[in-house]
Amino acid sequence: MKTLQIDVVSDVVCPWCYVGLKRLEHALLAFAERHPDQPPPEVRWHPFQLNPDLAPEGMDRAEYVQRKFGARSGDVYGRVAAVGKQVGIDFCFDGIRRQPNTLVAHSLIAVADPGEAQNRLVQALFDAYFIDSLDLTDVQVLAQVARQAGLAEDRIEAALNDEGLHNQVSGMDEKARSLGISGVPFFIFNGELAVSGAQESEQLLGAMEQASAPA
Repeated sequence: MKTLQIDVVSDVVCPWCYVGLKRLEHALLAFAERHPDQPPPEVRWHPFQLNPDLAPEGMDRAEYVQRKFGARSGDVYGRVAAVGKQVGIDFCFDGIRRQPNTLVAHSLIAVADPGEAQNRLVQALFDAYFIDSLDLTDVQVLAQVARQAGLAEDRIEAALNDEGLHNQVSGMDEKARSLGISGVPFFIFNGELAVSGAQESEQLLGAMEQASAPA
């Protein structure tokens, strides 16, 4: 029986992407319960930078939020925080001091093996930014997060310093945009069925079942 492939286009500084991860996890558990005869789906993560033009050193978070949302920032993040609590995320938006360019973070994800290793790293990067308020513009912080998630040292070194890899990841970002993806998270099931946004687990489960059903 063919393994269901789930491609997730996401950014590690997108709070709705973190919500989407949690809802996908719940959907995967439900899928396993309903279909114990099927192999576990394989999740693969793909880059999408919310701010691809941001300088490598990022910018002050408070200034970024003010520019992006102005007086609406409290309402915007209050809503995300409330949804986060429903899925087990305790967002610490007030602790974030730096809005990073995420190219190097995405390069780390790109060199991780698809499946459990990549999932672990994505989770670790979300936690580092949204829970622990770590500075993802600091390569030493990125290296430590990746190391604790189990990524090998040679892969960490490549992700941090290989300009060719960085260009490749930028190209993957541009490809997603050329396909019409303008917001994340964006889920693609078996390369044919797409779901946009941090949809409820039930909707993601429905898409998984539809994509894996016999033709």
